[in-house]
Amino acid sequence: MKGFINFIREQGVVGLAVGFILGGAVSKLVSAIVTDLVNPFVGLALGSIGELKNSYWSVGSAKIMYGDFISVFIDFLIISLVVYFGVKLLKLDKLDKKKD
Repeated sequence: MKGFINFIREQGVVGLAVGFILGGAVSKLVSAIVTDLVNPFVGLALGSIGELKNSYWSVGSAKIMYGDFISVFIDFLIISLVVYFGVKLLKLDKLDKKKD
């Protein structure tokens, strides 16, 4: 059993697993926050009434959907920050043991 635990620590599996689980668990919550709270304010600031996801620029017959990109980017930033600070706060970054 000790050999297995050392393998897990040396390979950084714990950090990878924690990041994966936290990212998946927080994803829906962050999406709801961004969709319901952040996007309306960003949409107002950009002069787009309604949902930010539906904002676009028309170039000829093409639609450049910049609103959807901004929404997904905000989602990504918030999830990244939550995972980073979650790992730092819980001191899970100290679990991995470096190889000598």
